[in-house]
Amino acid sequence: MAGKRKKKKAFRAVEAVKALARERIGAPPPEQVVPNKRKKQAEKHKPSLQQILDDSLA
Repeated sequence: MAGKRKKKKAFRAVEAVKALARERIGAPPPEQVVPNKRKKQAEKHKPSLQQILDDSLA
């Protein structure tokens, strides 16, 4: 039995341009997650009076 041959991929200009850019400039830096400043999570429970007093004494 003969092995299957890989199908030749069609030329895509986008992939060619990106490959050239990676060769000349280098790979882009890895993606970094930027925290959303607008959407802050509110505390689910307000601190009790006892917790406030304990924090102020400590």
